[in-house]
Amino acid sequence: MRAGQHTERFQMIARKLTFALLPLVVVLCLTAAFVPSSLAQKSDRKVVVTVKPEYPELLRRAQVGGVVRLKATVLANGAVGNVEVLGGNPILAERAVTAVKNWKYAPAPAQTVEDISLTFSPH
Repeated sequence: MRAGQHTERFQMIARKLTFALLPLVVVLCLTAAFVPSSLAQKSDRKVVVTVKPEYPELLRRAQVGGVVRLKATVLANGAVGNVEVLGGNPILAERAVTAVKNWKYAPAPAQTVEDISLTFSPH
């Protein structure tokens, strides 16, 4: 085969592949657009009761601070079920998890997952 024939063959295969995958892409996009809100994991539920995390005095004096990022599973009744650390100082994260487990959210029809960021500032 000549170089020109390779190019033509490649273009033909690329066109066929594009037309074969196009319906799949359209279906996936439509499916994602019409997911019922009851199946959504993330929400913005209102926090009714918060507990401030304990800031270890040793870290405060050492000027250690920062942001702790958490993902909390909130049950339908508003209680926090599980808390996962996504990032931050491990000691501060431990204190943040302990505090968030005592938070209370507004009730909802189903359990949700909430992203939480807590800032520890030594000032």
